[in-house]
Amino acid sequence: MKTKTLYVCSACEYRSAKWLGRCPSCNAWNTMEEQIITDEKKSAKAPHQPYSGKSAPAVRLHELEMPVYMRVSCGYGEMDRVLGGGLVSGSVVLLSGEPGIGKSTLLMQIGGKLASLGQTILYVSGEESPGQLKMRARRLGVEEGELYVQTETNLERILEEVSKRKPDVVIADSVQTIYGEASSSAPGSVTQVKEAAGRLIALAKNEGISVILVGHVNKEGAIAGPKVLEHMVDAVLHFEGERENTYRIVRAIKNRFGSTNEIGVFEMTAKGLAEVPNPSEALLAGRPQNVSGNCAVCVMEGTRPIIAEIQALVTNTVFPSPRRTANGLDTNRLCLLLAVLEKRLGLRFSSCDTYMNVIGGLRLDDPAADLPAALALISCMKDKPLPDDLLAIGEIGLSGECRAVGSVEQRVREAERLGFSRILVPYRNIGEGKLNPQQFSIRIEPVKGLYDALAAVLK
Repeated sequence: MKTKTLYVCSACEYRSAKWLGRCPSCNAWNTMEEQIITDEKKSAKAPHQPYSGKSAPAVRLHELEMPVYMRVSCGYGEMDRVLGGGLVSGSVVLLSGEPGIGKSTLLMQIGGKLASLGQTILYVSGEESPGQLKMRARRLGVEEGELYVQTETNLERILEEVSKRKPDVVIADSVQTIYGEASSSAPGSVTQVKEAAGRLIALAKNEGISVILVGHVNKEGAIAGPKVLEHMVDAVLHFEGERENTYRIVRAIKNRFGSTNEIGVFEMTAKGLAEVPNPSEALLAGRPQNVSGNCAVCVMEGTRPIIAEIQALVTNTVFPSPRRTANGLDTNRLCLLLAVLEKRLGLRFSSCDTYMNVIGGLRLDDPAADLPAALALISCMKDKPLPDDLLAIGEIGLSGECRAVGSVEQRVREAERLGFSRILVPYRNIGEGKLNPQQFSIRIEPVKGLYDALAAVLK
């Protein structure tokens, strides 16, 4: 048995005898990590043992039966929504987020809720001591139920404890700290992450145990380790939010048992994370009245309509190149909207610094946020406040036209529920077989483009 040092790409597992700043396989920068590789001569007759441990012969498609998945409520309605109705038995969930965002707090609370509902939970921590876990549990009020805690990073010992306790749910915090004795590479390396995740996934599928893995993120915000980790698990959840902000968002990026892009909203309090069942009201709390550069928008996060507040600030610049800053919106999308407004309406944004912000730490990827963002920019540029009871939705094209958006009826009902009296809607969303304005008490105003929108709000 020989050992040698190689540099392995953490993104695509490309191997090189020397360090490279850029991986020649996937073109990623600064991903080459030094690893000690052990060459072991294996018998050619010894086949590779699959993770599942079971053979799977081919069968006809019509002979297959629909599986009946048993879901268990996490005790939090917001988390159940993100998971598609609850935690599926035998599923593997990967939860990622920035350091200090509250991942361990959320999982400790979920473990406590499941234990209080009669489930047996094994919480495995490779980053904290038993005393630290006890302090957190006491602060969160987690004291009762079959909640077992193990501070271990050795994969074999973790599996031995699982075999002994027979838990219903295993929480591993985090998968980057777990190592297997079969590989000599360091914990967190590509080989160790794949081995640990593969063994835990096999455990979940064979024994029907639900597994929740915590994944670290790198400086780009992506999940650290090989990309195949996200393909191996059943669901990938991202825990988002600013540490300085009290609101936290759990977003489903992948879910084999439910819809993606669902979100759950929590608020960080002194006693842990609290659910926010009505995020629209929370995001609109404290909204200023009769102020320019402010517009409300209704976006779809999965199947849930959420009303958010977009703020814009336009001011003359003293620099040759004006600044473009967007918090909660794509900066490239902001630059596109500024170019359309300057070209189609003749507004000189090229000589102004432009700042845009979405209140509450929410990130808007819905194209329906184009029209309210443009109206907020125009309102601040002209220093004319928009009506406080106005809400706008619509996608802006390069010609200044307003394109149709999806789920418009749900958006209108949410605006009507929160007390808005006017809503600007793309005219193509109104008509026979589409949105019927007679069914709502809110006044629905169709717009074809930016000129119609300006005529409706800046009279």
